[in-house]
Amino acid sequence: MRIFNFDEQLIPLDQWVQHGVDWLVLNYRHIFQLLKVPIEFSLNGLEWFFNTLPPVVIILLFAAAAWRFAGKRITVFTVLTFLLVGYLGLWDETMTTLAMVISSVFFCALVGIPLGIMSGRSDRFEMYLRPCLDAMQTTPAFVYLVPVVMLFSIGTVSGILATIVFSLPPIIRLTSLGIRQVHPELIEAALAFGATSGQVLRKVQVPLALPSIMAGLNQTLMMALSMVVIAALIGAGGLGNPVVQGLNTLEIGLATIGGLSIVLLAMVLDRITQGFAKKS
Repeated sequence: MRIFNFDEQLIPLDQWVQHGVDWLVLNYRHIFQLLKVPIEFSLNGLEWFFNTLPPVVIILLFAAAAWRFAGKRITVFTVLTFLLVGYLGLWDETMTTLAMVISSVFFCALVGIPLGIMSGRSDRFEMYLRPCLDAMQTTPAFVYLVPVVMLFSIGTVSGILATIVFSLPPIIRLTSLGIRQVHPELIEAALAFGATSGQVLRKVQVPLALPSIMAGLNQTLMMALSMVVIAALIGAGGLGNPVVQGLNTLEIGLATIGGLSIVLLAMVLDRITQGFAKKS
């Protein structure tokens, strides 16, 4: 049967995608370049902040956050981590990575929390959104690096855009879950007392969903850090650079200190944000 003769019935999906991206680059690249502006602005501001302040001030800021939200042991661990990355000669790369991660998480929260709230309050919206989130989470990051580079060119901003695409789903899913887990009787009680839909959202649903939203923020942060090395492949700076450089030149020591710094930074940010989530 011809229907099972796959060699004669090939679907040229790869060519369709190639033509589609080429058409977007040819006709709308200037629009995509404009999308970079707010990200570039926030990244440059954060990079200036982290690179202008003396290391001792940065260490004290993170130590204070760790002391406030995560306790004494994490405070000591935070100080030792930042001292270690400094002594390894990766202070500047660590500051760039912090700026990249914070920028990515900020834009993920800016887009993800409203989408999560809409998804939590509308079954139809969730039905349409879920396949997109599935695709974003399961598509290998290397696949969408190509269109990102074609539309936005290489560089740190393009790395942040790829990171946002990869890190966005958890905060949407967990915000939606938190909204849906609010007990219906509480919502009915608020409506019975005359609350509007907006008041129910602001005063009942969002406060009760806050632990789930914070868990989503934490997961987004961790996924953003996991993209540091992949983003370095398209010209993003930061701690991914020594790992990629070590891989290209087979310098295992350089790759190891880069990887170790990423892991320690991830542990510091994870413990502080988890502590913040518990206290909030």
